[in-house]
Amino acid sequence: MKAKDKGNIKITLKSVITFLTFIISLLYCIIFYNYYFGRNHVYASETLSREVQNVSISKAEEIDIEKIIEQNAQEGKKEEYIVEETVLEYITKYKNNNSLPKGQMQVIQEGREGKQQITIKKTYQNDELIAEEQVSSKVTKASVNKIVEIGTANYSSNYKVKVGDKLFVTSDRLSVMVEPNEQAQKIATLSKGTELKLLKIEGQWYQISSGSLTGYVKAESTTYLDANKKEEEKSDTSTTQNKAQLTANLNFHMALNKPSGLTLEQFKTILSDSKDTNKIFRNNAEYFYYIEKQYNINGVFVAAVGIHESAWGTSKIAREKNNLFGYGAYDSNPYNGAYSFSDYSECIDLIARVFVKYYINPKGTVIYGGEKAEGTYYNGPTLSGINTRYASDKNWANGVYNHMKYLYNKL
Repeated sequence: MKAKDKGNIKITLKSVITFLTFIISLLYCIIFYNYYFGRNHVYASETLSREVQNVSISKAEEIDIEKIIEQNAQEGKKEEYIVEETVLEYITKYKNNNSLPKGQMQVIQEGREGKQQITIKKTYQNDELIAEEQVSSKVTKASVNKIVEIGTANYSSNYKVKVGDKLFVTSDRLSVMVEPNEQAQKIATLSKGTELKLLKIEGQWYQISSGSLTGYVKAESTTYLDANKKEEEKSDTSTTQNKAQLTANLNFHMALNKPSGLTLEQFKTILSDSKDTNKIFRNNAEYFYYIEKQYNINGVFVAAVGIHESAWGTSKIAREKNNLFGYGAYDSNPYNGAYSFSDYSECIDLIARVFVKYYINPKGTVIYGGEKAEGTYYNGPTLSGINTRYASDKNWANGVYNHMKYLYNKL
């Protein structure tokens, strides 16, 4: 019995040794494979920092990096992740003021841009860039909302200020600059209601004096209306252009960095449509009019983009996020990437400023608030020029133009 037991023990030890040898060999093969695979197939961008490699994409699905790399290597694709610090655009809030003439606008709080870090994924096919999308963002400096009051009184005023007029500050804190630009030295801050004298008009800047102080302020943050006096009622004597006049320049190659010239009532007319089943465009028609007044952009074009992107406001992003333009959405996860707005006026105002600042004006052009256009994606102020960088769909411009024609023909 003991001899038999001893023989069994020898067999068991041999099996254990064989099994351990097999495991060690397998681990060695795995280590060798990973080393070889990593050296020959993993593409690592020199711009990718350690922080980016550990980025957690909020609300996005987990990604099997190894699987993607293997698949991309077979297809000749490469991916790189780049972290950039970019401007965080401010939001514009609109408030009604029944003591202002109908349609009159005044800024009571200036907007301030913030900063954000965004992570961009670039995809290359045989070293040619074929896709670029934002996959995550982190706010590093909060923006400050711009607040605009809209007159809702039952009368209108078409008075245009002139040199020598008495003006009043409308914003809570108005910066006075040495020169008429955002980057100039600030020499003072004026409070709301401060009386000014208009010395010179330079685009969207006024040279003013207040006591012994002389400098430049943003025109949008001033008014000729004295808050302590009731404005006399005036009828709206502006000339309404007819359909022939408004459509005279309507064509696929028309410049979009100019207002359409439609009145508030005309915007309400063309955006009241049976296709607008949720009445989103009809109920927000005024904001397409307001962006023309502030930013020198064709409001009909912006409305057409919203209609095209949201299918007349019926898309999930439009309904649940008040986002008519899919702003912030990226191809791999459009819904979660798209920005959310508290109301439609915010997204209409923001997309107008994005077009003006980056797409329809060349770099250095003086735009809203005395700022200058970045012109980052400028390829001409036309539909085809915008299509070059704004949309991956090559037929985007044609689709938007068809909506523009449809709206203009409703006049």
